[in-house]
Order: sequence, then C-alpha cells, then structure tokens
Amino acid sequence: MSDRIESWTVPPDAARIRLDQFLLGRIPGESRSQIQNWIRRGYLLVNGKKAKTGYLTRPDDRISITIPKSPADLPSPEEIPLDILYEDPDLAVIDKPAGLVCHIGAGVRSATLVNALLYHLGPLDTGDPIRPGIVHRLDKLTSGVMVIAKNTRSHRALSLQFKNRLVKKEYLALVYGFPSPDQGTIDLPIGRDPHNRVKISSRARKRRSAITHYSLEKSYGSFSLLKIRIETGRTHQIRVHLSHKGHPVVGDNLYGGKRESNLTPKLARIMKELHRPFLHSHKLSFLHPASGGFMTFTAPLPKELELFLEMVCSV
Repeated sequence: MSDRIESWTVPPDAARIRLDQFLLGRIPGESRSQIQNWIRRGYLLVNGKKAKTGYLTRPDDRISITIPKSPADLPSPEEIPLDILYEDPDLAVIDKPAGLVCHIGAGVRSATLVNALLYHLGPLDTGDPIRPGIVHRLDKLTSGVMVIAKNTRSHRALSLQFKNRLVKKEYLALVYGFPSPDQGTIDLPIGRDPHNRVKISSRARKRRSAITHYSLEKSYGSFSLLKIRIETGRTHQIRVHLSHKGHPVVGDNLYGGKRESNLTPKLARIMKELHRPFLHSHKLSFLHPASGGFMTFTAPLPKELELFLEMVCSV
C-alpha cells in the first residue's frame, strides 16, 4: 500500500492560521493530534521545506503532506511482560520497567512500551497511531508509574492535565553525597545542549522553565535517597537538576561524571551491578478523565534497586 500525497495553496482568507489548524478538516477523518504527529515526523512541507505545527500560514504558501499508508510504519502488538496496576474503559496505569523505551522512533522499530500496550490492552484509539495511549513519558532506563489513555477523550483530558501542571509526579532518586539543605527547590530552565544533542543543559540557547522539589528520605553511606516532586516534565529534568546541584543520580552515566572513581573498591564493584540510573517514578496523582475523581497510584522500588540498597548497606 503506497503513501498518499495531498497538497494545497493557501488562499488569502486562510492566512495567519496555525499549520495544524489549517490542515484540520482538509484531511477527512484525521484528528489534530495525528496531523501534529505527521508534521513532527517531517511528512509535511511548506514551500518545499519542513515546518513546525505553530507555523502561521501566508498567502500562496504551497503546502504538501505525504500521508503514510504502510502498516509497517505502525507499531504492532508484542508479547512483552507488563505490570498493570489498574485498568478501566478509559485508562490504564502501569509500572514501567527500566530498559523499555516508550514508543518507536529513530532506530527503534519494535520492543517498546507501545508494542506491549497493544498486546495487553488491545487497540488504542487515541488519535496517534505511532504513539497510541501515550500522554507522558519516562526515560528508557527510568522505571515506575505511568498513566495510559485508552480513547481520544481520555487522551485529550489527561494531556491537558499534564500541560496545565495538574498532575502530581513524585520520584525516588539515590544521589551521591548529602544535599544541603536537605530539602529545597531547583528552579533552573533547561534545553537541548548546543554542544551535545544527546544531553540537556542549562546552557542551551532555547531553554524552558523547569522546577524540581526535593527532600531527604534516608542516607545510605555515601549516598542520599531523595523524594523528588516535579512541577514540569522536561526531558532529563531530574537528572540534569540534581547533577547541576552537585549530587548526580547514582548510575547516571550521562550526567554523573566520574563519581565512581572516588568510591572504595568494594562500592565500585557494587556500582557495576547497577546498569541504570537509580531513578524511579514512585507516585502519580491525577483526575480521572471521565468521573473527575482524584486518583493516586504508587509503585514500589523494583527488585534491582532494592537489591542495590541492600548491597550498599552491607559495605
């Protein structure tokens, strides 16, 4: 099945309209979220060049879009183990394991959380066939609670809650050293590092607001277990903020520097047993998209993190 190409010339009366809004209704049966997804993936060109969803149209702009039709582009169900904490007709809450990327993307075509969701929950009609059900994300190596939308109404309502910072997100993180004071707020805008596109940095040219609250839960030798609450949900936010404060997350090879070199030989050996950052989404609270009821879900530390704490305490 081949792709479909559609094209339009912007008339004077349709100037200064957001690109996604201009296309809405011109592609029958497609939602705004799906159109935005196609724009982000580079399927749409304005005057021969890629554009963003917020681009404002101009008279005589030539807009063309290549609409993918190949089923190979879409995720399919895969029998991947998944811990479902709660499920109803509108949503599901899961405990994501570390090592599972949320959805397909550059270089990732299968074995994602979305593939697992399609197997366990069935088809998810949320307007985005590439990332069905996904309203927020956790890094590949971060574990813990996530909420999944099962229909378009839920996806829209939950996404709005995240956008308006109504969702309460709480994490547990083991860090090097002992933060002083033992509770506080890190208010530091961050964005894509201009010198390393893999990293996020406070030195970025385009930075967005990022706010992280932390408090000390318990000390473990040379480490501190922190309770983290975030108001924003920027990529790598917790890891970047804690590293900036001088207390990077244990096991974080991207932002942790060479902290392992300062450990005792026995602790250094234990560190090699931890193949992920010690960061876990512990609690998630939100309003149910249909009933409006307040819901809270928690996920205990996974076994590999519990075992690591036991080994640290035995040193």
